[in-house]
Formats: sequence, structure tokens, C-alpha cells
Amino acid sequence: MTESRITTAICTWNRSALLEQTLHEMEHLVVPPAVTWELLVVNNNCNDDTDDVIARFSGRLPIRRLFEPEPGLSNARNHAVREATGDYLLWTDDDVLVSPSWLVEYVAAFARHPAGVVFGGPVEPWFPNTPPEWLTEVWPSVFAAFACINHGDAEVRLDDRRLPFGANVAFRMDRQRVLAYDPNRGVRPGSRMGGEEIDVIRRALTSGGEGWWVPTARVRHYIPPDRQTLEYLRRYFDADGEYIGRYESHTLMDGFPTLLGRPRWLWRVALEAELRYRLTRWFRDPTEWMGDLITASTSWGKLRGFAHRRGEGE
Repeated sequence: MTESRITTAICTWNRSALLEQTLHEMEHLVVPPAVTWELLVVNNNCNDDTDDVIARFSGRLPIRRLFEPEPGLSNARNHAVREATGDYLLWTDDDVLVSPSWLVEYVAAFARHPAGVVFGGPVEPWFPNTPPEWLTEVWPSVFAAFACINHGDAEVRLDDRRLPFGANVAFRMDRQRVLAYDPNRGVRPGSRMGGEEIDVIRRALTSGGEGWWVPTARVRHYIPPDRQTLEYLRRYFDADGEYIGRYESHTLMDGFPTLLGRPRWLWRVALEAELRYRLTRWFRDPTEWMGDLITASTSWGKLRGFAHRRGEGE
């Protein structure tokens, strides 16, 4: 049997307690026969006891500590790519619990689909408490805001409408090495705007590679109480809208009247949705006003994203 090498990578910034839980769960991973693996943990200039946590797992996991002084998730990801030695690179986060069969399921999928360059699996919620009732009611509309995703129980091809998230995604290493993460995207000081991994996944798929959904490669993502709020959702969808305005909706301004350099119709959408949300939040079911919160927040973000792009002369 040909030996396979797997690299798993985690980028972390000042979440040592969660990182310790993530690493502890990884001690239960089943390693398939003829597979060697390494675990890279990138310290992205932490000032807590992250290094102590990593050191405690030396000898318990095949762990290697890396240090990336330049803040930003994309910078940390690129450092991990440079150091990885595996044939495949599996990404997860410092606030994730992987299932014991996580490695087994991915390795089996790699063997079934040798032409695959990107793979992804479900990210399920991990609540440390009973979530608010309103959040449970609107969960089908907002799960993506908590980095949760599930494209079903069948192994299917990935496409632009069916993409994995960075907390549970794998790349064939030869393709990952030529697809750098953009330091202008991804969480970094002063910005909660993500999207760096979606950009790379899309480039991997559009450059001729196959992508596969692996429904049995499951992880759980931690959702702390301070994110179980309307304020968090507003920030998330605002940042999501900014990403769309900067990088994706290049035709939304074409041929439309503008106000302050941005589409007049989008101002109207933002204001009308904001007004409906504020008027109905207090006396209607959350499922009835959550759509307006999402639309308003995303639209304000798009407006800011358009302004940023216009400022760069695009």
C-alpha cells in the first residue's frame, strides 16, 4: 500500500483555551493505515499562553508550532502552506472539534477521487449553552453566519453554489501551493471581513480541478454566547456585504443612477429594509423580520464595499 502524507493546519490568535479543547479532541483521531500526518499550529503573533498549550501536546500529537508575526488570517494560512509537507492539506480552526473519523473519511475520499483538488465537509454548531429561542427559530436563515454548513448526506461535486467553509476544507497540495491567500481578505486587525478561503476554493475549481463534498467528514464549530446576539449578526452580514461590494458585484453599478458614487437603488433597498426591521422587530415573529435585518446589514456593507472599490479607481 502506497504511503500517504497528510498535513492538518490550524491558525490561531489569542484563543488558547479553545485551542486546547481542539487539540484534545484531535488526540482521538483515528489515523488510517499507511498514512503519516503532521499538525501545524500557526501562532499569529499571540500574546496569551498559546505556545504553552502547543507545548503540552508535544509527544501527544505530531504537532509543529509555527510563528507568523504579520497579523491576519491569510498571512497565517500562507505560512502554513509554505511549511506543509503533506500530499494533502486539511484546514480546521482553533475553535472546532473534529470527529474521530475525520482523517479516515478524507483519506478515503482522496483515494476515490484522485482528480479532486478541493474537498469539504459539514460544519455543525457547538453551543456551550442553550441558545436563545429566537436564534433557534431563525437558524435555517443564519447558520452560515456561524461558519456552519451542510450540503447534504450524499457525496456530490462542489460548484459555485455548493462550497465548503474554511473550518473544514482540504486541498491537494500541488494545487494549494499555487493558490495563495490574499492578505487583503480574511479576518485581520480592524476587519472582520472573511472570504479568503472562498476566494481560493473558487480559484481551485475554476482552474480545472474537481471538488467533492464529503458528508461524513464532520466537525463542530464553537458558538460562544457573545455571538448569539442580533448585534453579532448585524456585524457579520455587514462584513459579508462589504466583501460582495468589493470583490463580487462588479456589474451592480453599471447603467444605474448613483448617489454619493453608489447605486441609488441600493440606498433605497438598505433604507427600506432597515425601516421594516426596526418597525416590526418588537411585535412580530423573528422569522418575519430576520430577512430584513439580513438585507439591511448586507446592503450597508455593499455600499461601503462599493465606496472602497471606487476609491481604488475600479
